[in-house]
Amino acid sequence: MTATLDHLVLGTSDLARGSAWLERYFGVTLSPVGTHIRMGTHNRLLSLGPDCYLELIALDPAGQPPFMKRWFGLDTADVRERIALRPRLLGWVARTNDIETLSTKTGGLLGGIHHMARDDFKWRITIPEDGYAVEAGLIPTLIQWDGPLHPCDRLPDVGCRFEWMEAAHPNPGKVAYLLGELGLENAMKLTSTPPYSGMTMCAYIRTPDGVKALMS
Repeated sequence: MTATLDHLVLGTSDLARGSAWLERYFGVTLSPVGTHIRMGTHNRLLSLGPDCYLELIALDPAGQPPFMKRWFGLDTADVRERIALRPRLLGWVARTNDIETLSTKTGGLLGGIHHMARDDFKWRITIPEDGYAVEAGLIPTLIQWDGPLHPCDRLPDVGCRFEWMEAAHPNPGKVAYLLGELGLENAMKLTSTPPYSGMTMCAYIRTPDGVKALMS
């Protein structure tokens, strides 16, 4: 009933501009555009190895208004301000084969469990009612893939690999406890920040052009 890294979520205000920035920064080519009809978002993906990937996500200007608050805080003014100039790390997603049990272990803090689909992929995912990623994205969204297909099965290997994550939080013990409940106590290096100073997160990716940092 533990979880493992499934993918990182990088938000951008415009998918085309964000894609150009990321491809230039990493020196690679992203996957074709995919759409999330129920959430009014679209994305492009990048393999980070055989079992995890990077998702670049943005509001879809051609999409319909969603049935609820969009995931990863994309409807909120502060997230939109953060991603206005360049893509920012909004959080991460952890894969499990028992999403109901793990969601219960955190007291429902991660939000309701919603059924989603895109092309041949089907999954269940936790989304807080207000759309915000928990603890500014330091606590992962949970996902359970339904069916045999996973995005990594169709992503070309372009030589990128996830290395590690670090984060700063005014109360790192709280984050460590919640990660421990999910079996993710070693998922990131945690440090303390002064009270009320906010939360930050950084993921390091090895690319053909060297190790690159993605900041929140």
